[in-house]
Amino acid sequence: MITKEQVIEKLKDVADPELHLDIWTLEIIYDIQINEDSTIYIKMTFTTPFCPYGPALVKEIETKVGSIEGAKDVQVEVVFDPPWKPSDELLDMMAMGIQ
Repeated sequence: MITKEQVIEKLKDVADPELHLDIWTLEIIYDIQINEDSTIYIKMTFTTPFCPYGPALVKEIETKVGSIEGAKDVQVEVVFDPPWKPSDELLDMMAMGIQ
């Protein structure tokens, strides 16, 4: 059985090319669901609706999460409600240049 932790570890390998932080740390992943048939659903947003790297990020997520042993399918839903708003902790990390 695939675990949420396995999915999160793969998401940590996907970096935003502009902010140079992984998408899990960036808090753009809103939900992860794993069905009994090992289909993985991910709900996410982009840092901006006009993100030029959006399609590439989705493809990389599908590839990396899909590489989990036993994964049947990965479906990524991109939403903009609620819009991304970095937490104060994340803003502090970004200001200090922590990656």
